[in-house]
Amino acid sequence: MADPTIYDDGDDPYRPIRVGDPGPAGEAAKWGMLLSRFMRIVALFWLVQGMMHWRIVLTAPQSIFDTMPQNAAFAIVFFAVLDLVAGVGLWLATPWGGVLWLLIASAQIFLTLSMPGFFIGGYWLIGVNAMLILMYFALTFEAGRDSDAQRLRERRRRKAEARASTRPEG
Repeated sequence: MADPTIYDDGDDPYRPIRVGDPGPAGEAAKWGMLLSRFMRIVALFWLVQGMMHWRIVLTAPQSIFDTMPQNAAFAIVFFAVLDLVAGVGLWLATPWGGVLWLLIASAQIFLTLSMPGFFIGGYWLIGVNAMLILMYFALTFEAGRDSDAQRLRERRRRKAEARASTRPEG
């Protein structure tokens, strides 16, 4: 195994799977934990929403493509599939999950504006999605900012230790 002292903790490929690793300390952990919890709460809502769309598809007495306008049927299938995929990605707190969720939330806003009766809640849905998007960006910004500050403090500490160990005693 490679010597763990030759590279930065951020470059450690085994860091995510270490058992008992305390992880980053301080504010970075707090904001990262809040972001992770936020993503999981939103994931639950998106999974339920996807299941509701699948209920429409699977419990219809005949094909939704025969009974609904074609663009509405495509939208239901679009949201039935991608809501579940985005929900899984958000639950796992992956970057692609957040990106897919942002795409779907934007699509919901656009669809609510273009077809007002499509979603239950109408314009309230736009407000809720906008609020969730703003919260996601704020939490992501804070988690990233504090993580960068933590990394910078750690780098400075290591440089100071290296300078102190190379100074001549006397």
